[in-house]
Amino acid sequence: MSNSSEKINVTNAPKPVGLYPHARRVGNLLFLSGIGPRDAETDVIPGLTRSPSGNFTDFDFEAQCHSVFKNVRAVLEASGATWDSLVDVTVFLTDMQRDFNTYNRIYAEYFKDNQPCRTTVGIDSLPTPIAIELKCVAVIEK
Repeated sequence: MSNSSEKINVTNAPKPVGLYPHARRVGNLLFLSGIGPRDAETDVIPGLTRSPSGNFTDFDFEAQCHSVFKNVRAVLEASGATWDSLVDVTVFLTDMQRDFNTYNRIYAEYFKDNQPCRTTVGIDSLPTPIAIELKCVAVIEK
């Protein structure tokens, strides 16, 4: 077995906030780095607005959910995979009590046909002011 891997960076997903690729392919496995809901072109967080002093004035968690799924799909497709290729999804939520039921409902809309393994983790914060991030593994058919 070879340990070689291919780093994958895509233009239609948010830029990483550190030195890491969007995904890495090893054999027929595709490992996605944490993907958040920031807009790929503007870097804006959907549904989040701030006052001139920087305080949050509006927050739309549903918009962040839909955006994070869009970004995951963009990385999958640019990497030669599809939504149905997903076999494992780890979601990080910054407010489990507030957001889990909404996330679970929206997740069911996107995954009614493909049901990968899933883990949901509550965390204190993420590197940018987002409320959700996904870490995914997919299998690319040869």
